[in-house]
Amino acid sequence: MSAPVVAVVGGGQLARMMAPAAARLGVGLRVLVESPDGSAAQVLADAPVGAAADEEAVRALVAPSGGAAAAVLTFEHEHVPSALLEALQDDGVPIRPGPEALRHAQDKIVMRARLTALGVPCPRWAPLAVDAAEGARDLAAFLDEVGGEAVVKTSRGGYDGKGVRVVRGADDVADWLAAAQEGGPQLLVEEKVPFRRELAALVARRPSGEVRAWPVVESVQRDGVCAEVTAPAPDLDPALEAAAREVATTIAEGLDVTGVLAVELFEVPGDAPDEPGRVLVNELAMRPHNSGHWTIDGSVTSQFEQHLRAVLDLPLGDTAPVAPWTVMANVLGSERAELTDALPEVLADGDARVWLYGKEVRPGRKLGHVNVSGDDLAATRDRARAAAAVLRGDAVPTEEQR
Repeated sequence: MSAPVVAVVGGGQLARMMAPAAARLGVGLRVLVESPDGSAAQVLADAPVGAAADEEAVRALVAPSGGAAAAVLTFEHEHVPSALLEALQDDGVPIRPGPEALRHAQDKIVMRARLTALGVPCPRWAPLAVDAAEGARDLAAFLDEVGGEAVVKTSRGGYDGKGVRVVRGADDVADWLAAAQEGGPQLLVEEKVPFRRELAALVARRPSGEVRAWPVVESVQRDGVCAEVTAPAPDLDPALEAAAREVATTIAEGLDVTGVLAVELFEVPGDAPDEPGRVLVNELAMRPHNSGHWTIDGSVTSQFEQHLRAVLDLPLGDTAPVAPWTVMANVLGSERAELTDALPEVLADGDARVWLYGKEVRPGRKLGHVNVSGDDLAATRDRARAAAAVLRGDAVPTEEQR
């Protein structure tokens, strides 16, 4: 009996990092890459080139001429047309997560409406009318309700801080309102949450219903991009961690998600100093996620192996951490032409685990990450930050600067 093949749409670093997990499980991996020198194409032999919206390319990915048909189709990003996925599903192709679930990661208005119906805690929000003038009036009314400042998002296409603006009036998004009227993404507005910090809850769910959750983590964003993750989230109230896990499980089950689900959360303080805090859902991702990269080296089962297990409906792995603390530091841009030049210095710390994505260096681009695990949080965090700084070509911060 031949090994099952998992077909993946998207050839970036997430697909690249599925490769070691697939090899461990003896699973075939076939990835639709955007270019022959893309991140995943550099490490996979079975990497046809094509666009996520190209029906012919996606169908060939699932059932190549003269090759083994894939056991399942999954994704490393959400930007796949729903109509294409529905047509494939109608033809009997197993798609995980399915197109109905994936809609909630593709469209923020659909997501907010469904989470509200499920009773999941979210920031106050409202859709803005497609007509520009009506949308401006909707926004003005919402701003009056929440105190004059809010966050406007495009319903589709935004990620890593793109498609998000803090606004105080309709003039701040006049171009988006006009674009929506001309057929661009519809807009929604959300209250600007006075959060204490950002958290992320990752779970995995298989079609048979088994769910496993990792420890809730703290994430630090810079310019809308995840820069650092600490696992587990330091000083997190056990009741709040339980609430965050319950929220993630409710979403996974309520939306019928299969595979890894990442739920980005705001930790909001209580209304009074002695009152417990609460969590509000910010964003969803139905795939391996930046906030879960720590699991590669810091958990018994990584998010990448778990995702493959889940979409193949295999028993899920243990999600326990292997050390008291793991810190993941992203490498966002670099002064170096070649990051591999820094490996001798970085790997001198024998506990630093470096994951490079094979990408061309550009300012702010996710080029790789470093995981460090240890018993002392401050020391573990310092070592992860120092290793990432070396890869960026930055001066390593001194003890006084940390």
